[in-house]
Amino acid sequence: MADYKQDAKQLLQDIGGPENISAVSHCATRMRFVLNDPAKADSKKIEEIPAVKGTFTQAGQYQVIIGNDVATFYNEFAKISGKEGVSKDEVKAASKQNQNPVQRAMSVLAEIFSPIIPAIVVGGLILGFRNILEAVPMGYLDGQTIVEVSQFWSGVNSFLWLIGEAIFHFLPVGITWSIAKKMGTTQILGIVLGITLVSPQLLNAYAVAGTAAADIPFWDFGFFKIDMIGYQAQVIPAMLAGFLLAYLELWLRKVIPQAVSMIFVPFFALVPTVLIAHTVLGPIGWVIGGWISSLVYAGLGSSVNWLFGALFGFLYSPLVITGLHHMSNAIDLQLIADYGGTNLWPMIALSNIAQGSAVLAIIFLHRGDKKEEQVSIPAAISCYLGVTEPAMFGINIKYVYPFVAAMIGSGIAGMVSTMFNVTANSIGVGGLPGILSIQNQYWIIFIICMAIAIVVPFVLTVVFRKYNIFNKSDQAIEASQPELGQ
Repeated sequence: MADYKQDAKQLLQDIGGPENISAVSHCATRMRFVLNDPAKADSKKIEEIPAVKGTFTQAGQYQVIIGNDVATFYNEFAKISGKEGVSKDEVKAASKQNQNPVQRAMSVLAEIFSPIIPAIVVGGLILGFRNILEAVPMGYLDGQTIVEVSQFWSGVNSFLWLIGEAIFHFLPVGITWSIAKKMGTTQILGIVLGITLVSPQLLNAYAVAGTAAADIPFWDFGFFKIDMIGYQAQVIPAMLAGFLLAYLELWLRKVIPQAVSMIFVPFFALVPTVLIAHTVLGPIGWVIGGWISSLVYAGLGSSVNWLFGALFGFLYSPLVITGLHHMSNAIDLQLIADYGGTNLWPMIALSNIAQGSAVLAIIFLHRGDKKEEQVSIPAAISCYLGVTEPAMFGINIKYVYPFVAAMIGSGIAGMVSTMFNVTANSIGVGGLPGILSIQNQYWIIFIICMAIAIVVPFVLTVVFRKYNIFNKSDQAIEASQPELGQ
């Protein structure tokens, strides 16, 4: 087992000493710090520590890449620093002191959608598989679909919709639950609120457009009526209702005596929220969601959609750095609800691939650099599987030119993807596996887009290095790094 005592002592010194550490934790490969004064951390010196493979700052956290031995390193660091670790949630809470209002808002969005992403990924794979079964005429079946000739696959197709409907139509339940969880309020109330937005008693949201106004069911209170309309798959109404419930519950806890809070807090939090959700927030949220999806869809379907795709593909990676990329989840889900698919998500998957390809070029250019390969090889793999932060912060941003090369490749791939209207069934697994979520009729063009996202960043990274485009050369950066084996 490696001895990290000296490295941990050096990290403590270079990060500003124990008095500069507000909170510390670790994940699978990184130490996560919340620093009282981030300016006191000397990143150049920290990256010279043998055990350290890179540093970056994100979402108010100063993160030090250690690798698979991070748990051992963390234990040694805790002994030397005297700092007891806290949970990752506590680190996130503490890190908000280093975030501006926009970053905090994006952090909230991330924490809301992160818990439900696995279900949405499963749903996307199911929708893609069902499309193959029921929507693709097969030449070897005389132009018929699989479900038309096979009772077994017809049954499978019908059964899988049980899961698909639960994920997408009942999405508001997941959102309101996640908000309650994030806000520290009663999670079962969040679940109940979500169910009241998609209850079978209500007219299904997908049936509203085809139902005459006179045929829409309603609750009749004598002197006023409320339309009984559901909010299946709607994101904004669920978010508005979820936050109202959470803040109302938090306020009621403060004003209602604890002796009777078990009775009155849930009642006076849930009932008014459900009423306001169906009379005010739901209709407003529906309109806002419609505006957002219509605006994005208009850009994607306009005569200059190539420009929209190129800009989104080019700028998505910088959005990841700021944390603003989390808003794309809400837009993707709204597009899926309104139009049956999303054109944004394919470009996100292509951006992941482009960043990975730029790292691949660095691996090729710096072959033999064993220390860097400990970061670059896992980073490239994670990019191709949809996680870009290790690649961007550990390699591409450090050298600058591979990051720009990836942005250009992503922009070109995004432009082509948008021009041919490549659409995903839902948010899916990023990177190369992203093709599994693409609607089957767009597979060929998406493969072409993936090829662009692989080749262009790789070639541009090599060209930029050869002609020393950008001010900071590899030699200047490498000169600040420790010698191999140090």
